[in-house]
Amino acid sequence: MDLSVDVGGLKLSNPLMQASGILGGDPQALELVAKSGVGALVTKTITIEPRKGYDPPIVVQTDCGLVNAVGLSNPGKGAIRELVEVGKKYNLPVIVSIAGKDEEEFSELAWEAEDSGASAIELNLSCPHAKGLGLELGMDINMVKNVVEAVSTTTSIPVFAKLGLVDRLVETASKALEAGASGLTLINTVRAMVIDIDAMMPVLSNKVGGLSGRAIKPIAVRAIYDVYKETRAPIIGVGGIYSWKDAVEMILAGASALQIGSALVEKGTKVFTEVRAGISWWLYSHGFKSLREAVGLAHSK
Repeated sequence: MDLSVDVGGLKLSNPLMQASGILGGDPQALELVAKSGVGALVTKTITIEPRKGYDPPIVVQTDCGLVNAVGLSNPGKGAIRELVEVGKKYNLPVIVSIAGKDEEEFSELAWEAEDSGASAIELNLSCPHAKGLGLELGMDINMVKNVVEAVSTTTSIPVFAKLGLVDRLVETASKALEAGASGLTLINTVRAMVIDIDAMMPVLSNKVGGLSGRAIKPIAVRAIYDVYKETRAPIIGVGGIYSWKDAVEMILAGASALQIGSALVEKGTKVFTEVRAGISWWLYSHGFKSLREAVGLAHSK
């Protein structure tokens, strides 16, 4: 089965990759993903300076998924080149995820990523727990537009705006595309909190974190469906993919490529093999010759 896709100018042999933040912060971890049959690698979100992140506890397991507040801990701009080298070693495209407090920082990181040989850039405009970064920027439509415009005019490689749950998601997505985004990554984790009923206080040191996992999959499918319906944009779908059925839902909603996060933590890298095989079987059983034929098909029903 032909699983190759072209999402916003980024050509992939298959649609799967890991979500930013999972096994993407150092070369050794990235190599584990590279050996698992993915179509691309995604780095941890990188900022100009290294970030320590929040003090533990930073992750808590719930009945419906993980709630984390890592605080965008990362090795800083200087690590980009070494991470990109892993992709070159395995002949895989590397998407460098970046975050900054303004257009200048995003542009500086984007330039470094392209100069290092990255295949694409993902703008993290949706981290729900990093103060002054992420969702705080993504909730401001004008800031999203300015950041995307600054980066897309700085670089020549594809630029994906990663958006989370905001009140005007379709409008925000449209503005990002108008500003020059090659495509979108939808969605990020959802703001959440867990309280210890014995200690009578929030579990996470940051109090608020981001919920990932099975609980947010229907939310992600809806977001992808709504945005694709209005924009027909190239979309990388992410949020709660645990099985090939979850992956197919996102493809039918409008996603051309897919990222897996929490399931990778729970199942290990074998999840990529399982999902890839399942997608192939589903496409074959429904008479498709390629994955591309199924993208967005739910909109025609």
